[in-house]
Amino acid sequence: MQKPTSTHPGDAVAPAERLIVIVLFEGVDLLDVTGPPEVFSLVRRETDDATGYRVVLAAETAGPVTTAAGVRVLPDLTFDEAAGRAIDTLLVPGAVEVDRERRVSAVTDPAVVARVKELAVRARRVASVCVGAHILAAAGLLDGRRATTHWSTAHQLAAEYPEIEVDADPIFIRAGDVWTGAGISACLDLSLALVADDFGEELALRVARQLVMYLKRPSGQSQFSVPLEPVSTTRRIEDLRHHITGNLTAPLTVADLAAHAHVGERQLTRIFKTELGTTPSAYVESARVERARNRLETTDETLERIASTCGFGTTDTLVRAFRRQLDTTPTEYRRRFRTGQG
Repeated sequence: MQKPTSTHPGDAVAPAERLIVIVLFEGVDLLDVTGPPEVFSLVRRETDDATGYRVVLAAETAGPVTTAAGVRVLPDLTFDEAAGRAIDTLLVPGAVEVDRERRVSAVTDPAVVARVKELAVRARRVASVCVGAHILAAAGLLDGRRATTHWSTAHQLAAEYPEIEVDADPIFIRAGDVWTGAGISACLDLSLALVADDFGEELALRVARQLVMYLKRPSGQSQFSVPLEPVSTTRRIEDLRHHITGNLTAPLTVADLAAHAHVGERQLTRIFKTELGTTPSAYVESARVERARNRLETTDETLERIASTCGFGTTDTLVRAFRRQLDTTPTEYRRRFRTGQG
């Protein structure tokens, strides 16, 4: 990858503009394509001079591309035309397929991979959105680097490309001139990080406010939360999950949950292990930590108050749970991820 020094002679683009090329292909995730341009378009509005970005969509042909959502999108130029431009940022979205067991896997078309590899040479930097990281990996652009992707395909990425240090937790990761982002709405966080890298934190925060994003989330922010866990295949476990989140201040012992579900305690434990891959007690603690995280991020409540309203009872219990689940303390978590006044 190299830094572009000028725009293509045929471009009617001010020298201050940075050309962002977003890769289009059949079955691409729609939000991966449309989310980042919303961020980049606000840069011009938030500045007084002729600076900012020019965003174009590139595909194999000039014909419409059908996204995974069924919405058809028209590219601005072909890959061949894009290869003749000096690209500031090559942005690569992704696509997935879901089998009968609802298992998600990333899709990588060899033809798209070849095009990305070709265009990356023309770009100052390359960034992937969500499972687009699999395309970068197939193109050899993540070899020896640390990278992230959507949590649902992180195991696939690590298994298929052992030379990549896959970290499924962060919202985004920068490894030199290659950036990878989690999914799906995290494409906005990644785009804001690119804006901050180009124009500074203050402008990126102004753009975030326009998007009603209270704060530009740091790359270390975890993309995992309890509601993101795979949906259960049984109504009984779904009812238990709703019961837990709605009654976090209750004891919620194994006996309590078994009575609510009208099953024995051993059967309840087997159900949780099969459906959610954890124990009832561990799930309850995760749900309480998730609620506490939200209160720490959005309110000025004391740790004593949060411990009480989230079902921990005491501050010491809250602290121990945070150390187990997040390897940090509630105070440190609030310092890093506080988003606004409650």
